[in-house]
Amino acid sequence: MPPRKKAGSQPKRGPGNPNAVIENAGVMVEQPITEALEKNYMPYAMSVILSRAIPEIDGFKPSHRKLLFTMYKMGLLTSGRTKSANVVGQTMRLNPHGDAAIYETMVRLSRGYEALLHPYVDSKGNFGKSYSRDMAYAASRYTEVKLEKICQELFADIDKDTVDFVDNYDATMKEPRLLPVTYPSVLVNANVGIAVGMASSICPFNLAEVCETTIALMSDPGHDVSSTLTAPDFPGGGFILYNKAELEKIYATGRGSVTVRSRYTYDKAGNCIDITEIPPTTTIEAIMDKVIDLIKAGKVREIADMRDETDLSGLKITIDLKRGVDPDKLMQKLFKSTPLEDNYSCNFNVLVGGMPRVMGVAQILNEWIAFREESVKRRISFDLAKKREKLHLLRGLEKILLDIDKAIRIVRETEEEREVVPNLMIGFGIDEVQAEYVAEIRLRQLNREYILRRTEEIGQLEQEIAEMEGILSSSRKIRSVITRELRQVSKKYGAPRKSILLFPGDEPQADLEEEVPDYPVNLFFTREGYFKKITNQSLRMSSEQKFKEGDSIAQTVAATNRSELLFFTNKQQVYKTTAADFEDTKASVMGEYIPAKLGMDSDEMPVYMAVTTNYQGFMLFAFENGKVAKVPLSCYETKTRRRKLTGAYSGACPLAGVLLILEDTQLLLTSGDTRMLLVHSGLIAPKVTKNSQGVQVMALKKKHTLTGIRAYTGGFADAKRYQTNTLPGAGALPKAGDLAEQLTLG
Repeated sequence: MPPRKKAGSQPKRGPGNPNAVIENAGVMVEQPITEALEKNYMPYAMSVILSRAIPEIDGFKPSHRKLLFTMYKMGLLTSGRTKSANVVGQTMRLNPHGDAAIYETMVRLSRGYEALLHPYVDSKGNFGKSYSRDMAYAASRYTEVKLEKICQELFADIDKDTVDFVDNYDATMKEPRLLPVTYPSVLVNANVGIAVGMASSICPFNLAEVCETTIALMSDPGHDVSSTLTAPDFPGGGFILYNKAELEKIYATGRGSVTVRSRYTYDKAGNCIDITEIPPTTTIEAIMDKVIDLIKAGKVREIADMRDETDLSGLKITIDLKRGVDPDKLMQKLFKSTPLEDNYSCNFNVLVGGMPRVMGVAQILNEWIAFREESVKRRISFDLAKKREKLHLLRGLEKILLDIDKAIRIVRETEEEREVVPNLMIGFGIDEVQAEYVAEIRLRQLNREYILRRTEEIGQLEQEIAEMEGILSSSRKIRSVITRELRQVSKKYGAPRKSILLFPGDEPQADLEEEVPDYPVNLFFTREGYFKKITNQSLRMSSEQKFKEGDSIAQTVAATNRSELLFFTNKQQVYKTTAADFEDTKASVMGEYIPAKLGMDSDEMPVYMAVTTNYQGFMLFAFENGKVAKVPLSCYETKTRRRKLTGAYSGACPLAGVLLILEDTQLLLTSGDTRMLLVHSGLIAPKVTKNSQGVQVMALKKKHTLTGIRAYTGGFADAKRYQTNTLPGAGALPKAGDLAEQLTLG
């Protein structure tokens, strides 16, 4: 397709010659997107995959390897610590990145950061913590580092041609392409990287278990990995919820997830929970933020306070509990709702021979074994060449033993220095290398004792060379060398597991529905629809109630925090909730407005609060026409979490009063003409239909209505005057002393 000119473009002049026109200036050329991606994006993607984000079989990314090798060449494996800034500067000779990126790499490898099971950098100073996003590390000029002792296993025999060396980015020095690690570090320390189109996430395993599994695989290729490699082992500890099927999937395919749960203890004296170990995928701040969100949403009510008490002794999150809270049940709820229990996703993607491969544990270990076999062969070949060279020199020296005087005479009688070596070669039948070695011997060493002592090594060298040749010719012997080294590493650096396995059935089974703290409370319900829940202690400290202007207490009930509350409204509906759904408050506050709290309709108001724990007793609904409906409270009990029930009582006649009685008792009814009637509730037949009008209890005169109902507790001088044993009853006008007993719905 011919090039297309950009609209409105003009020919441009060159800077050197104003009259010259730059050809195709401003011209837009169409290019297939596949070609653009291949030319521009593919090199970047390959660079990220091969040279940045994916670890190789030695267990390191290039940035890690360059940093550690720089520290090794600086002598930090055997010497004291040096300033981190010094190491960062030296590393720039191999790693052409900014100091911030290099220093952050060092921080993640350090002991102080606590991200690795076996750290590579011995650190001094503030290196932050992997389990906190707010605990930042200090600047590199304030901290000091050296290599940990385990780095001896990373650089062992690196000077014996065990690995290939390549030029650095500007070809001014050499660096190893891989490190000759003596144990499978690729599985011992966690390694996470995100490349282009792929990622890698390798969980850490216990060093001793990895070494044991590698040894077993070398002797038996069909070895069951799960029998020796029980589960991952995280530096932060915690509990691993053992899932055999999922672990076997990870071992076989390299993909899957491991569930890690926090570790905690309960301090009975302080009534608090101390969390000391958390999953590696989260931080202290993330956990606390999530718990705070749950508290604000009203999903967790058992927590009084929470704080971060992490110090030099280690991680610690303290949760103060309210009275009566079961700590184990609370933690079960938090495990399900917060990062206190989290999944570590595994994706064992490793570069092998420059190709990214997702492999299972056995495959990775077999690739490492092949890599290590090659390193050991190269090391033995290097040592073998040195011993052969030494043997060759000693055999030339051995021939001198036959006639030392002849050797001295040849050197003395040779006129020119350059002829000494050729004359020795002719005189003793040795080659140039041997003759050069003999010629370099000092005069004081040309004695029989020295030569005999040196030639005694010939037999030992021949034996060692034969052994090395035997090892190189036998794969089994090579593997026995690797096995011996693995056992030494395991013995020297192996440590007990930090993550404890939690098998199915071991974890406590908690009924999450009952995770509500239970303690005595006082419930106050006002005529204007306000509600307060006040503890005994708070009420003793201050009992002076605060109300909205013109409001007063309608009901006071002593209950517990687990009590269920039923608010009956003027719209024949009942709203169900619990005391635990309300915060503990003080008498000096107005309280919570029930219509708003429970989401009632705009013109709906609560008229009565029923409190129960077992739905025993009866609800009595008294109507202005003198009828009373007696409904078992159990009719309002539901198996589901329904919070609103319609048709709670009859709407055929206006309501005069509501009362909850736990058992049959004497009732006092009052009418508009001040008549009073005492009747036993046992005379009222219960109705299982909630919207029933009930039975006629009080006979009313024309234009008068029933105004109230309550339980009679005494106070009449002559109670029989008002009592009836048959329904309906008319009641009697009160005497002067009984007027105070009147009750109105008001």
